[in-house]
Amino acid sequence: MDAGRVVLVHDWLTGMRGGEKCLEAACRRWPGAPLHTLFYTPGAVSPAIEACDIRPSVLNRLPRSSRYYRYLLPVIPLAAGWQIADADLVLSFSHCAAKSALAPPGVPHVSYCFTPMRYAWHMRDQYFRRGLKARAVDVLLSRLRDWDRRTADRVTHFVAISRTVQARIRECYGRESVVIYPPVDTAFYTPAPVPREDFYLVVSAFAPYKRFDLAVEACTKLDQPLVVIGTGQEAAKLKALAGPTVRFLGWQADEVIRDHFRRAKALLFPAEEDFGIVPVEAQACGCPVIAFGKGGATETVNSRTGVFFEVQTVESLIDGIQRFEAEQDSFDPKASRKSALPFRQERYEAELFGFIDTAMGMNSQRAA
Repeated sequence: MDAGRVVLVHDWLTGMRGGEKCLEAACRRWPGAPLHTLFYTPGAVSPAIEACDIRPSVLNRLPRSSRYYRYLLPVIPLAAGWQIADADLVLSFSHCAAKSALAPPGVPHVSYCFTPMRYAWHMRDQYFRRGLKARAVDVLLSRLRDWDRRTADRVTHFVAISRTVQARIRECYGRESVVIYPPVDTAFYTPAPVPREDFYLVVSAFAPYKRFDLAVEACTKLDQPLVVIGTGQEAAKLKALAGPTVRFLGWQADEVIRDHFRRAKALLFPAEEDFGIVPVEAQACGCPVIAFGKGGATETVNSRTGVFFEVQTVESLIDGIQRFEAEQDSFDPKASRKSALPFRQERYEAELFGFIDTAMGMNSQRAA
């Protein structure tokens, strides 16, 4: 298919996180394709993405918008809803607004859905504090849910990143979807012949729903060494909670993260994630995982590769860490590596592009 006939849409391009790694494969397949997005920070994404014809929304013209774009949530529906004039396929990668793109009549719109808007549907309290403005926030989120539900009708084929998200798509949009797990670079994230060291590890952006506070408080109470890799809006709060055994490294290059996966005693993963690439990257390096037993981690971690804790409380995580300590010798790095391999990049591309080819073929048959 000609790159000019494929139109890509992504919520925002302000860094290389899991969603951008999913988009990257499409950018490699269709180099130079038009790529619509709300916000774009030049140089913040990979060369493959940068090679596309990136078309940011009018909101991107606001001064320093890449620093506060999350606060523009109320006006995002006004800037999204791209009306695509010429395409044989619209492919969106969406957790917020990208799936609102409107394809030409009769043209398939395949949406790779990271989740329905989590702050509007499932995680209101994690993103917005209760207080005097709570009523205004509730009204805003109600309107966002209505808009999110309506624009779901613009998608002809939903692809969910996990069974967890598949259930949310059914609940929020009343739509069915297929599950295609995101890619993990298992050729890069590999074990190494180095010993495990006496520290736990957390890796991610410091968003409230990630619940890094649980990891920091648990390790502080247990007097256990914890290395924290990441940065974000919760940084000051986390540092205030931390005791002397907690070290903050800020954001680090992939090579540094891989080195820590190879040496850490275990990864702590206290979030209820849509999928969660980090636990799979850790397992690809042979690293065990102590994870909250809900959400995407339940689809990637098993009893041979990690331990689950049941409630998002410090006490429950402490219990999980103590159970891991008691069973530590039973976790086999080879089993962790084996568990990660089904999520490799090649599998993702074969499944996603195979699904798109099928959708295009079905559309051509209907047109005939």
